[in-house]
Amino acid sequence: MGLLQCPLCCYSQNQQQHEKTEPHSHDHIHSESSTSSSISSQPSLPSVPSLSSQQSQTTHHKLLTTINGHSSPIFSLTLHSKFLYSGSSNSEIRRFDKDPFALQSSNNTNNLVSISHGSKSTIKSMIVVNDMLFSAHQDHKIRVWKIETTTKITATSDSTNHDQRLFKCIATLPTFNDRFSKLFSSKNYVEVRRHKKCTWVNHVDAVSSLAISKDGFFLYSASWDRTFKIWRVSDFKCLESVKNAHEDAINAIVVSSDGIVYTGSADKKIKIWKKKNHEGEKKHFLIGTLEKHKSSVNALALNKNGSILYSGACDRSILVWEKIDNNVENCSELGQGPMNLVGALRGHTKAILCLVAMDNLVCSGSADNSIRIWKRGIDEKSYSCLAVLQGHRKPVKCLAMIDDSKRGKNGGDDDDDDCSSYLVYSGSLDCDIKVWQICVPLI
Repeated sequence: MGLLQCPLCCYSQNQQQHEKTEPHSHDHIHSESSTSSSISSQPSLPSVPSLSSQQSQTTHHKLLTTINGHSSPIFSLTLHSKFLYSGSSNSEIRRFDKDPFALQSSNNTNNLVSISHGSKSTIKSMIVVNDMLFSAHQDHKIRVWKIETTTKITATSDSTNHDQRLFKCIATLPTFNDRFSKLFSSKNYVEVRRHKKCTWVNHVDAVSSLAISKDGFFLYSASWDRTFKIWRVSDFKCLESVKNAHEDAINAIVVSSDGIVYTGSADKKIKIWKKKNHEGEKKHFLIGTLEKHKSSVNALALNKNGSILYSGACDRSILVWEKIDNNVENCSELGQGPMNLVGALRGHTKAILCLVAMDNLVCSGSADNSIRIWKRGIDEKSYSCLAVLQGHRKPVKCLAMIDDSKRGKNGGDDDDDDCSSYLVYSGSLDCDIKVWQICVPLI
């Protein structure tokens, strides 16, 4: 387990015993479960009904290519424009052509974007907004990379033009101006551990997850310091910090198209947040708590319209939550969350580490080294496991997915009008990225 220098956010029995016996462990903002965690899985949820059935359709799937440009475990993937970006535990960011056929014909060289300034910390999450890439790091920082496109003539036989993309680190969040402006007022300081304070704009533990608002104006960051923060993309200013949002490390954050924020934590809970609608109010408040998981919540995913939430945890189950069509503030007053538990998707034999949803599909990556493809039925309360993708030698830590039907109908391998084609990209602690093609019958 030498590769697991950076943890996977699951409790182990030894850690639980340590926390019970260690004096003053509650005084530390730095989560014990996050800093020395295990990938051992917890029991499943027998009280939650299973939604998944046996595979009911013929689904074609295959491994298209394996990208092995990294020398350390891969912790994050994101897609933007023509490219796939990957982040690893040694702080490398690499860029690849997202077209698997271009990948097959290339040698994947010269794809290193950059190594973070003075840091070798794990890149936990990445997201691209316009011409900027935001990366979240184990060293408590968020870095902003400017993507500049220039045109040059390459020395090819036909002298065709090619784009060369240049990357430059233009900011580290919080910025110097943000930190300096908070130094001189005591109201800007919060206690981060016994006898130690810090300004509220700083994360004081690993930044575990990033999300972006639908309009691209606001960046959300979640951290093992039990807070999540909201940043303005235009000038990188920290607008808000929700402190003590959970009782333990926050591992995942997602934002729906209507601005509802969901956070998943090692405290086994999912919390739901909404910004106050009153004029002049910018603060988020809690509108619901979902508590059916019995172990650390590692991953969250929303369908396109935000009506269905998927959560994955160390209990080996993916829980499916359905939005209630009533006023969320009324739900908060009644003491209930605005989501109903529909059931669980079961099949993985170890902890769920990552999720991605698209159309009526959900993909899950696990510490059992596999990826499962789930399809939602017509009634939205029945699911089938269409495929189990095996080939990684270590836990699958991150996933990305795109609709590939258009390319397939324009000359791809699977030119079938009765099939929807998708590409799934999986990053693993074995240092490899694999690209899979999934063809799902339309019927």
